[in-house]
Amino acid sequence: MITAGVDIGSLSGEAVIMDDDKIVSYSIVLTGPDSVETAEKVMDEALEKAKLTMNDIEYVVATGYGRIVVPFADRNITEISCHGKGAKWFFSETSLILDMGGQDCKAIRVNDKGKVTNFAMNDKCAAGAGRSMEVMAKVLNVKLEDIGDMSLNIQNAPAKISDMCVLFAKSDALGLLQKGVSKNDILAGMCDGLVRRTEALLKRVGIEERLCITGGIAKNIGVTKRVEAALDMEAIIPDEPQIVGAVGAALFAQDKLKKKKIHHKKEK
Repeated sequence: MITAGVDIGSLSGEAVIMDDDKIVSYSIVLTGPDSVETAEKVMDEALEKAKLTMNDIEYVVATGYGRIVVPFADRNITEISCHGKGAKWFFSETSLILDMGGQDCKAIRVNDKGKVTNFAMNDKCAAGAGRSMEVMAKVLNVKLEDIGDMSLNIQNAPAKISDMCVLFAKSDALGLLQKGVSKNDILAGMCDGLVRRTEALLKRVGIEERLCITGGIAKNIGVTKRVEAALDMEAIIPDEPQIVGAVGAALFAQDKLKKKKIHHKKEK
């Protein structure tokens, strides 16, 4: 069975094509102003890599904040469920997932089958998510991918940065720069604040060993190392943490397709 999962987030879109339990191809693109165009672009890239066409895809599930508008999806499922299922596929031993996306962070508990049993979500302000990283990178004129390493190379002490609002954090950073505080210390303060917010989320659903971190911020070593230190445990992170939701969507597509085929056989 060849299925696909498409995850349209606030900062990026991902598409994963699976053949039974194997990933055939995947693609990641930046989210544009039109979610439909983003979905079509990321799917086209995944199809090209797999040397397939849409006619070869038997079922598609969409997820993410833009899931409802994906024109070629057979069904849409919440990103919470998809990240839970995807993380369990990557790491069967995990029961706790921290999904750190562009607009929000989610702490997700799953059972042995990957079904969500509890979750907590921080979606009131992007200060606790990837958007804050993007804003701070522009304010400090640094590369987004350099933030993690810079935040660990503290010059004096982590600066005090608001973790309640991106605008406040931006104002704090500009003021600190004017006072001569190093960019590294400002970034350290920002990462510290983000981790405080995510730690509170994890405590709300219950801390479990074998924490899996997914989403774009999982690539930021400055955040992941701080999460591990705060929880006194080693996290597990997929080689490509941004596709976990899309993998979960593709797996849900397999489940739906199996049920569809069984129903079709019974009708005959």
